[in-house]
Formats: sequence, C-alpha cells, structure tokens
Amino acid sequence: MPAVDVSDIRNVALFSHSGTGKTSLIEAMLMATGSIPRLGNVEDGNTTSDYEPEEIKRKSSIQATVAPINISGKKLNFVDAPGYPDFVGEAISALSAGDAVLLLVAAQASVEVGTEIAWKMCESRSLPRMIFVNKMDRENADFFRCMESIRTVLGRKCVAIQVPLGSEQNFSGVVNLLDSTASGTLSPEIDKVREQLIEAVAETDEDLTIKYLEEGTLSDAEVSKALRTAVVSGDIVPVIAGSSTAGIGISELMAAVVDLLPSPLEAAPALAEDGTKLTPDPSGAFAARVFKTTADPFVGKLSYFKVISGTINSDSQVWNANRSTDERIGQIFVPLGKSQQTTQSLTAGDIGAVSKLNATVTLDTLSNKDNPITLQSGEFPHPSVTAAISPKSKADIDKMASSLNRLTEEDPTLNLTRSQDTGETLLSGIGETQIQVALEKVKRKFGVELVSEVPKVPYKETVSSATKTEYRHKKQSGGHGQFGHVMIEVQPLPRGSGFEFADTVVGGNVPKEYIPSVEKGVTKSLEAGPLSGSPIVDVKVVLYDGSSHPVDSSGMSFEIAGSYALRKGVEQASPVLLEPVMKLDITVPDSYTGEIIGDLNTKRARILGMTPSDGATVIQAEVPQSEIQRYATDLRSMTQARGYFSVAFDHYEEVPAHITQRIVEENNKGKVSSS
Repeated sequence: MPAVDVSDIRNVALFSHSGTGKTSLIEAMLMATGSIPRLGNVEDGNTTSDYEPEEIKRKSSIQATVAPINISGKKLNFVDAPGYPDFVGEAISALSAGDAVLLLVAAQASVEVGTEIAWKMCESRSLPRMIFVNKMDRENADFFRCMESIRTVLGRKCVAIQVPLGSEQNFSGVVNLLDSTASGTLSPEIDKVREQLIEAVAETDEDLTIKYLEEGTLSDAEVSKALRTAVVSGDIVPVIAGSSTAGIGISELMAAVVDLLPSPLEAAPALAEDGTKLTPDPSGAFAARVFKTTADPFVGKLSYFKVISGTINSDSQVWNANRSTDERIGQIFVPLGKSQQTTQSLTAGDIGAVSKLNATVTLDTLSNKDNPITLQSGEFPHPSVTAAISPKSKADIDKMASSLNRLTEEDPTLNLTRSQDTGETLLSGIGETQIQVALEKVKRKFGVELVSEVPKVPYKETVSSATKTEYRHKKQSGGHGQFGHVMIEVQPLPRGSGFEFADTVVGGNVPKEYIPSVEKGVTKSLEAGPLSGSPIVDVKVVLYDGSSHPVDSSGMSFEIAGSYALRKGVEQASPVLLEPVMKLDITVPDSYTGEIIGDLNTKRARILGMTPSDGATVIQAEVPQSEIQRYATDLRSMTQARGYFSVAFDHYEEVPAHITQRIVEENNKGKVSSS
C-alpha cells in the first residue's frame, strides 16, 4: 500500500448513542467506495466493524474498530467507537486516535444521552466535530425537529449545511445549503436554516460580520472558505442528513469530511511529557501512540497505533519509553475490521497495527531509542463495578488468572485483584455488561468458563469493652500430657489500630519461652470472630498471668490455651461488627439531585456536601459498602446514564444492631448448611 500524504488523511472518531447506526454507516461508506463487495447489516451479524461474537450476539458495538476509506486520493480513517456506556474505555481509545469526531443522531429520536456524553468528551478535548442526522428514511423522521433538539441540547454553534429532500418513505436526497443556486427558495423552513448558516459563519470573522450587516448576505465562496476555518477551530459544528441503510447522503457526507474536517497537519499538535509539541512530519523524529490492544490466543497481541511523527517501517526496531524496552516491529498492517492489509511503512498521521509486541500496552509511546519520546496521554475512568470471579471447574483455577490478565491488557478499564480480606478474585470494570462480556471472551478465547457473583463485604469484628478471662488447657493421654494455663485481658483499641500484644507476667508463671506461643495462638483466633466469622481487629491482648507444668507444658499447649482464651475473651467483651464505609463522589445533572439524595438516604448514607459544577452537582457522601454493591446500575437507571461516580474506601465503623443480627443469622445458617 503506497504512503499517503499527511494533508490527504482524515482521522475521524465515530460516536453516537447505541443503536443510532454507526456500524451501518461504516458499511455504507465502504460499499460506496468499492471497499467491500456486498453490504452487510447488523441484524445478520455480517458487518465489517462488528465482527466479534459478543457484538454479533448483542447487535451492538463493544470495541473500537478501524475502517480506512479511500476516496479521490484521500484516506479517511474512521474509528468506530461503541455507544454503550460500559465500553467508555474503547471510546476514549477512539478519541485518542481521532483528529475530529463525527457524531450520529437518529432523525426520529433527536439527541440521546450517549450523544450528550460523547459531546462532553469532545468538548473537554477541543476536538472539531460534525453531526450526521441518520435514518431519515425511517418512520417519524423529522430533520427540522431533530435540528432544534441538537441546537437546544448541544448548542447554537451546530448549524445545518445540508437539508433533506422529504422524509420517511419520501426521503430522496439532500440539498447543499452552501450552494445558493441548489438550495434556492425551496421552502421557508430551508430558507430559515440557510440563514442560520450564513449568520453563524459571519459571526466567526469580523470582516464577514461587517459585510453581512451591510449587505444582508454573503457569497457562496465566502461562506465555504470561512466555514472550513470555523469547523477546524471548533466555532461551528456542521450538521448534515442522510440514511446509511438506504445509501442516501453518503457520498455527500464523505465529501464534507474531506472538505471541512482537519487533516493531521491542521489538528492540535500532540504533546510530549516534557511539553514538546510534535507535528506530523514524515521526516521528523518517530513517535507513535498505541491506542488499542487486542488479545488473541493464536495471533497474540495486536497493537493499534497512530503515527504522530516520522515514519515506521516493517521489520524494524523501536523503543518503548514507557517500559524502557526495545520492541521489534514485524509486519505492519492497515486494519479494516477484523481483516488486515500489509504495508511496508506508515507515515505521520496514519493509523496501523502490528502484532506480538511483548511489553507494550494501550497508551504507550513507541519511538527511536536514540531519541526517546513519551507522549502525554489521558486517563481511563476508574472501575465502579466489581464482581467476584471463580472458575466453573476446579481444573481451570490456574488458567483463570492468566486468562483474565490477558484480557486486562486488552481493556485498561478492567482491573483484576485479589481481596486480602475475603480471598476472592475480583474483576472490576465500568459496568455489569462489560464484565459479562469479559467472561464470555475468556470462555471463547481461552476455553475457561467463569462465574461471577456479588463480592462478599469484608466485615471485621472488634470488642467494645475490656474483660479479663483465662483458659486452662489440660489433656492427659498416657506418658507426657498437655498443660497450658493463660490469663489474659482483652481491651478495645481506636479504629484502625489493628492488633497489639503485650505481657506483664512476673515470677515466671508462664515461662518466657512459651509467651511467643501464646501470642501465636491469640493471633490465629483473630482470623475469625464469633459474630460472622470475620477477622478481629482493633484489640489489645495483655497476657498478665498463668501457670505451667514442669513436664506436660509445651509451646503447643500454650498456643492452644492462648487461642481458646482469646475466643472466650472476645465473647465476653461485647463484640461488635464493623463494616467498610466508602467515600462516594457522584456527579449528576442538577435535575436529578433530589432523586439521588433521596436514594442515598435509603442506603444509610451521610451527605457530606454538594458542589455545583457546570450544570451538574457533585454530591459527596459516605456510604456503607454493602449498600452500593450495584450502585453503577442503580445510578445509570436513575439518571438515564447521565450520572457517574467514583468510590474509594474510607474507614470502618460499627454496623447497626438490627443489621448485625441479620448478618449473624445468615452466618449461622451458612455454618449449618455447610455442616
């Protein structure tokens, strides 16, 4: 494949609410340019960009895919991002590869929440945008109603540059508002939209503003020239219409992408960690950002990258500055969905893939060892949903961890840990669907069938009063017997203190060599308290007296005595159950604040504060972990996916008595059923 001039490349991330037709649009553009022999569709599961079995099953994108489209000597690299909120990590990957964004809106549904979220992501990165009003041939399609929704929700800088001819079954084409002879005076509605366009363009340039005020209009050439500048700067977001499934408006869309969206040369320069700006110069210092990784048991890792500067060649050596290691570049590919076309090199601004990089992961920078570069990179959101994972078959225990680790390389928003408190393997992610898809992938790719459950809450136990107790361990079984006698005091400590052991024995009643054995026995009994079998914390145990036998005493005898004494002492010292309390920061649109506060009150939350933030409210609260095990799902339902949150452990505190009673009863039932 011959190299493409940087000025002829358009890297466009494709975003929308789930089900708006991104995948079908990719298919229509590929078909229109002769890149595929036949048109696939989502229902049949044979589209170019949705090829994973998990995507075909759900009829929805779950990963970012690359689709290069060549038209009239231009190369349009579309990166199709999933619209479902659980896969926001893939969306962020797509954004890091794009110089601009194409947003889809369904003509019959107007602006939906997925589009709002994508818009905010674009705003935070100052990316130029274009909007395609899709499905104009569907029932209830109304471009002008949709346009009003777009301008109301997304802002007045969204202006139509094309309008449809007809709608629903009568949709037959589009009218170019940039051509006054074509648009003419078709209808008062179209005239109004064209006037909005001219006004918006005039406002972006002082000279044009003056001319517009004086003459009441602008020439087509003036509008077109100023429009491109305004789109690249982000001052105007052009809106066009069409139907991906009917194939209407597709060629006009691609022409608009070429004419209005920036090439890598016009996009904002990438920044290195040291602040250096990198321009897409094919002869400059080489730097490429890995924006996506896939794991395959047969092919191995496939790393997708965007060349920021310089040129990369097949069969070469590069340097990963993030990992301080060399990486060998084998064959370079130009990906198209699941297929790849080989190429000898890729230059600045272009997108490609390479297999079997050893250490490289998503967001790493590849460069030359003699000129190492590390690019600034954004962060992925922290996981908010956690599931306890276990293998369906004990034979897969060893394979489980390695398989899940391979998957976390593929998806940086997945996090694999092991709970020190409960011993569970925990898989955390953005949402429950993401975790379910991950388990399906592990089964398909690595042959390991896993099950997920709600994680156990890591309760702990402590004492609320001091007590003294003793235990005498005496056993006679012929020959040497066993004897150990200890007297201890159990005392509560402040929260978070852990465990302390001390001895005040005098006179050798407990021989010095046996005191470590007593401590060992006490420590063992701390592992399971009397209420729920949870670890005992925040206690001090003082060994103050005891007795021994010159023949029958041993370290084992005193260990047993210490263990039983601790159990007895805790039961006598008013044991209480402790639960983890989490710090919860929730960001929701202002209109949902009351509902969220009401819901938190049902979850035993303490509201710490509320902070306004650009049309939204950030609610800070402390909530018991047991109350928010499925909070990601709850919040998504209450806010129509417009709210998000972060959660972190804060402290332990005492569980209310009535809840403690329920937990103790459940624990006792569990003991009975297991026996």
